[in-house]
Amino acid sequence: MAAHFGRRLRKGAATTAVAAAAVAALSASQAPGAAGDDQGRPAAAGSSSPAPDAAIDGNATGNSPYYTDLPPLKSPNPSPSSTAGDGDPVARGEAEAGIPATVLDAYKKAEAELRSSKPGCNLPWQLLAAIGKVESGQARGGRVDADGTTIGRILGPQLDGNGFALIKDTDHGRYDGNSHYDQAIGPMQFIPSTWAWAGRDGNADGAADPNNVYDAALAAGHYLCRNDWDMSTEPGLHSAILSYNNSQDYLNLVLNWLQYYRKGTHSVPDGSGGVPGHRSDDGTPRTHTPAPSDPPGTKPGHEPDPKPHPKPHQPGGGSESPGPQPPKPPVPPTQPTPSDTVDHLEDAGTAQLTAMAGDAFAQRIGTRAETKAGTAVARVRVRFTLTGDTDATFAGGEKVATVATDAKGVALAPALQAGEKTGDFKITTAVVGHQVKSVAYTATVTARAADTLTRTGDTAMTCTPGGEFAEQIQLKATYKGAAADRVAATATLIEADDDATENDKGPYFKDADGKSVRTLTGLRTDAEGRLTLPALYADDTTGTYLLRVTTPGGGTVTVELKVAAADASASPSPSPSATS
Repeated sequence: MAAHFGRRLRKGAATTAVAAAAVAALSASQAPGAAGDDQGRPAAAGSSSPAPDAAIDGNATGNSPYYTDLPPLKSPNPSPSSTAGDGDPVARGEAEAGIPATVLDAYKKAEAELRSSKPGCNLPWQLLAAIGKVESGQARGGRVDADGTTIGRILGPQLDGNGFALIKDTDHGRYDGNSHYDQAIGPMQFIPSTWAWAGRDGNADGAADPNNVYDAALAAGHYLCRNDWDMSTEPGLHSAILSYNNSQDYLNLVLNWLQYYRKGTHSVPDGSGGVPGHRSDDGTPRTHTPAPSDPPGTKPGHEPDPKPHPKPHQPGGGSESPGPQPPKPPVPPTQPTPSDTVDHLEDAGTAQLTAMAGDAFAQRIGTRAETKAGTAVARVRVRFTLTGDTDATFAGGEKVATVATDAKGVALAPALQAGEKTGDFKITTAVVGHQVKSVAYTATVTARAADTLTRTGDTAMTCTPGGEFAEQIQLKATYKGAAADRVAATATLIEADDDATENDKGPYFKDADGKSVRTLTGLRTDAEGRLTLPALYADDTTGTYLLRVTTPGGGTVTVELKVAAADASASPSPSPSATS
């Protein structure tokens, strides 16, 4: 395999002017198996980089390390100078522009799904490719099986606070195999607590697997689009990327790869892609990643070192400890962030949360962040999470929403939308990046209801013994004056107006087997609140009978049914006898 080269910037010595970044050549690309299958990206020996300042669980990766190689300066567009027998170009430009075929297919399928489900997001597949490059080197050069599942797990280092963020186990080791601390997982490097709600089934196999590139790419797309950000605008694009990993260097790095892939790319066979050589935690001094408008270069009049000296790398993408570094100046103490002052969350006057199936909740959840003394804390990010077996969501179809508290310390959650499943569900709260006493809410979804039920016709319902009623009864259901759609109804032949006991004689319905039944359940109004009952039949007993139809919410109507013998008086009289 030809060597693949990337670039990363390093800080120069301090001068009175801003030191220009020098382009450092990367080591030759690792073979696809260089990163251990189940070790992923371990911490470099001797790493002492501090835990990220950003909220550890406020982003998809928990601020796990990422690959820092920059794209080549040369355009990736294929060269048409020579062609193979089928007419396709042979020279495909820079090797870094090649994306493993299955991985590329996953990104494009995710873009297509988001174009349909969230068209206002305008998510380009190249953004998923840029993040996939930075997070896992495109699933370690495309080491995936035919279904898109990685060959061996891709794991970040355990987030135990030793050089990284501290995130104790949230999935009992289900995804990362670690029952003590969480680790970022899969080709898009989700932490388990994020995957638990953000995971998607991108290959329609009935499971959401963070190790499957189709599932992970679709989950990443939905994650980036979850706050109605528009990727076609700079604010929306930048906000989405920063929500994935809250770092300016990370933002600039992803934007560089996005710009590079937008210039042109092509597919390469699975397993043949190059693996990046440098990571954000490889023990070298931290570097500033240039913005795409300021691509890496050298000072005017200076040429890059023609003989770069790449650092040796440890298995899994880490690097050996660097030589002695000059002592660092003392770091001044940082001011506490707002979340550091929060002691607990309190309810902020939330009313009872009740809605009918299919409706939006009229009430919204308000939660206040307070200090131990009860003082409100502003600018704190509160995460609301729907839990339990429910199909209710927040507006926009999401199960999780993050809202910053206002000047009064109150975070107002997005409106809740009831699904079709009735019953109770819970909404839990948490301060992003800080463990405090929280508050939980219970919401109730009631059955669709109709408070009024009327018959739409007035034709008398009559029948002869053993016959069939000529007409079917038609009804209209309304709720607070509006048509009540998809409301359940029950129809019963009753004993009397003041006795709703099921009658054992008289008119009846037929079930699927043709047997007589006098109570029907499972009836439901249509989109306009209309309901047509099945045909009614009469047995041999004459008399006047009552049919009662009811709905949740108090809707009720009673229809009179008469069974009588045919009127004999209607027969013609015999003709008088002929006389002679």
